[in-house]
Amino acid sequence: MADFDMVLKYWGPVEADYTGNGGLVLTRLFREHPDTQKLFPKFAGIAQSDLAGNAAVSAHGATVLKKLGELLRAKGNHAAILKPLANSHATKHKIPINNFKLITEAVVKVMEEKAGLDAAGQQALRNVMAVVIADIDTDYKELGFTG
Repeated sequence: MADFDMVLKYWGPVEADYTGNGGLVLTRLFREHPDTQKLFPKFAGIAQSDLAGNAAVSAHGATVLKKLGELLRAKGNHAAILKPLANSHATKHKIPINNFKLITEAVVKVMEEKAGLDAAGQQALRNVMAVVIADIDTDYKELGFTG
């Protein structure tokens, strides 16, 4: 519970600009891990130099951060939020579990830069996401997806 509360203390600046921060998260993810961009068919053809400021990338990044906000506020009681997400990411999008770890690090860095997330907050976010990712992985296994 303390990890969720710690991260939520820094959530205001993220929430204040979901679109801008979401664009930063996905742009960072795609630049640091170019193979991840191929997992998003609608972004596959966007040149690295055109990612920053791309409206579609920012809009999807906003969706990611809004869902993360829901998960944070659920403080571990997130099965109802996570099940549909895990289902779509396993059956429709085919997103390997490791990619959730990669995007976590992109979120950590953006929150450090834009919300002042300190070292303890960064560890708290990693702890929260480790639980979320483990739960997604459990759902993946139930669905027979070994991504």
